[in-house]
Amino acid sequence: MTGAARKETAAIILAGGRGSRMKSDTPKQYLMLAGRPLLYYSLKAFDDSGTDELIVVTGAGEEEYCRREIVEAYGIRKPVQITAGGRERYHSVYSGLKKAEGAEYVLIHDGARPFLTPLMIDEMIRQTREYGACVMGMPVKDTIKIVGKDHIVLETPDRSSVWQVQTPQAFRYSLIREAYDRLFEQENISVTDDAMVLESMGNHPIHMVFGSYGNLKITTPEDLLIAEGMWKIQSGNEQRKK
Repeated sequence: MTGAARKETAAIILAGGRGSRMKSDTPKQYLMLAGRPLLYYSLKAFDDSGTDELIVVTGAGEEEYCRREIVEAYGIRKPVQITAGGRERYHSVYSGLKKAEGAEYVLIHDGARPFLTPLMIDEMIRQTREYGACVMGMPVKDTIKIVGKDHIVLETPDRSSVWQVQTPQAFRYSLIREAYDRLFEQENISVTDDAMVLESMGNHPIHMVFGSYGNLKITTPEDLLIAEGMWKIQSGNEQRKK
């Protein structure tokens, strides 16, 4: 979709990881879960949500494969742009943001989180309209230790104030685009998520939105085994409801 009028909400789905920790020659976003590529599940969730347009950021040279084997093969209905990412995650996000220019709100999601639901997406959109910048996450269950050199414990933060961050993260487009533009003006860049980019600018509060402990990111072979078990349980529950 090029040259058409922009919609209110765009979703950037990051699908350019190499998956080295998966110990597989296949990029993790194309690994199979219940007979379908991991990336399919994120695209399907956004396709069934109130999002207006999808922007998939792939590895360089994978654009046509992604369109043919996933977007077209699985009948994604909404407008989809596919663009190549960069060396680091923030390069890929920035590439997606340029494609989303003109949208009022943008959601940024890791394509290796297959258990995102349309209801979760729509709640993020609703709260982002209200707050301008939202992060999905869940309170941690375990006690967290801050560890310094030589594995010496330095601090035990109050667990009630510590959350594990998930995606999607959602923003008013103008906010996150300005933050990324300013980020790339810096020489030393060290960020691990999109909210951190906005935090570094220090000019807008970020609202935390409850996600789900099941919103798992597939990073290691063990994660894929857990995901397969979760999928079987969910499928069994759905069958029993019918």
